[in-house]
Amino acid sequence: MRIGELAALIGITPRAVRHYHQLGLLPEPSRRGNGYREYGLRDAVLLARIRRLTELGLGLDEVRDVLTDAAGRDLVEVLEELDDDLGRQETVVRERRARLATLLAQARAGQLAAEGPLSPELTSLLAGLGEVPDSPMAVKDREVLALLDTVVPEEERLSLMATLRGMTQQAGEVYALLDALADEQPDDPRVVRAATALAALVPDDLAVRFPDRGTGGLTDVLFADLAPAQSAAVRRAIELVTERQEGPA
Repeated sequence: MRIGELAALIGITPRAVRHYHQLGLLPEPSRRGNGYREYGLRDAVLLARIRRLTELGLGLDEVRDVLTDAAGRDLVEVLEELDDDLGRQETVVRERRARLATLLAQARAGQLAAEGPLSPELTSLLAGLGEVPDSPMAVKDREVLALLDTVVPEEERLSLMATLRGMTQQAGEVYALLDALADEQPDDPRVVRAATALAALVPDDLAVRFPDRGTGGLTDVLFADLAPAQSAAVRRAIELVTERQEGPA
């Protein structure tokens, strides 16, 4: 058989056959006098096995390992690993579809948050905050929450959302105090009042979740989006919460 005939028989492309030759998965066959490859039954059997293994989801390096083990021991191990991996993928797909079903239901009912799609935990948290007040700081706060909902690792994200759930009360008052500092300098006397109100709202363990500034991370991004007086108020609030958590010296 010529390469095109072999490829058609197995159901792959001649390009794939050549690729398997380059990787050493399929030995080069003998050639005719005119230089064309001449394939036989053994080549077709081996190529069919390669196709079956790749269709199972094995990578080509794994296929090579299987083919070089005549006893078949590696095949069992690789297939068990593949089965475990597919099981994990199935779990992820089920979780994503469950989340998507919730989002679809919310979207069809006109209840999807403007920042969405969001996690169920953040959706619940925002619902507790109620309607978005006429406050630039409130809008910014929701944008930050949506960002955290995306970039924070799953276990930490769940813990963070649980912690933030206790901040829904009196949020409007704090937003108003911070909005009033939008065009002010850090020495504005209202900074202390805003910081005190924010510190009273923030749970004790929240301040430690923010890394130090100057590291080029998320904390720097968040503070860079605040006006000077607002940044001073938030920074002072974190200090107050930290002091409260540590207790008297």
